[in-house]
Amino acid sequence: MTAFVAACVQLRSGLDRRKNVAAATALIEEAAAQGACFVSTPEMTNVLDKSAERLFSHLDGEETAFEIGTFADLARRLNIFLHIGSMAMRTGERRAANRAFLFKPDGTLAARYDKIHRFDVDLPNGESWRESNVYDAGADALIVRTPLAAFGFTICYDLRFPNLYRTLARAGADVLCVPAAFTKQTGEAHWRTLLTARAIENGAFVIAAAQGGVHEDGRATFGHSLIIGPWGEIVAEADGAEPGVIFGEIDPARSAEARARIPNLALENAIRVRTVS
Repeated sequence: MTAFVAACVQLRSGLDRRKNVAAATALIEEAAAQGACFVSTPEMTNVLDKSAERLFSHLDGEETAFEIGTFADLARRLNIFLHIGSMAMRTGERRAANRAFLFKPDGTLAARYDKIHRFDVDLPNGESWRESNVYDAGADALIVRTPLAAFGFTICYDLRFPNLYRTLARAGADVLCVPAAFTKQTGEAHWRTLLTARAIENGAFVIAAAQGGVHEDGRATFGHSLIIGPWGEIVAEADGAEPGVIFGEIDPARSAEARARIPNLALENAIRVRTVS
């Protein structure tokens, strides 16, 4: 494996799936034109809508969703690995999956990943989110081994569950992907800190494409897409919440080097808890 250029596409997805896909396509094309061979988009690339009624009035399942063919054709045309950070996909009358897709340069689908941890929280500013009301939880962690690197896939709220990333790193992931639609409030507080921690503690690159700005459904997301190196250094960061593209060089050898310098993955011991009162 040799070094390659990766890109994060930052979006501000709205209610219209076709408009969202068109906006993502333009930025993916820009990324490929500037040399990226792995391009990642944010969580909910195809639609961001907190109204379940409105969402299910037009949402399709994977077998009929136009997005699948569009992004497959795009990956083939641009000859890139295209990671669609996630899309809403109908799985039942009132149920959906928050699902990531990785398309290979020949346009075939390499893998899909369903978000494991759902964002069910009440925030201090009065925001309340219940993703479990709409989205089913995934069950399996995912690594995809490619000629570029071994990629571990996660989505947004997964970031707050470090054991998932530990599991991926110990299974051989060189690069951890964290597409997200972090709220502005939680992003300002924790986004960079959590991503940097996941990179350092696992000796892995982190690629985190984000949604940013005020969306049509009224939510505000943080933006600041990031690419972080395995020593915790910021390789690239989006300047704010505007849509755009950032680029970074990914060298899997640097992940191996970081893990050799600090061999915590190899030296981790099983822990038994004793409670004394």
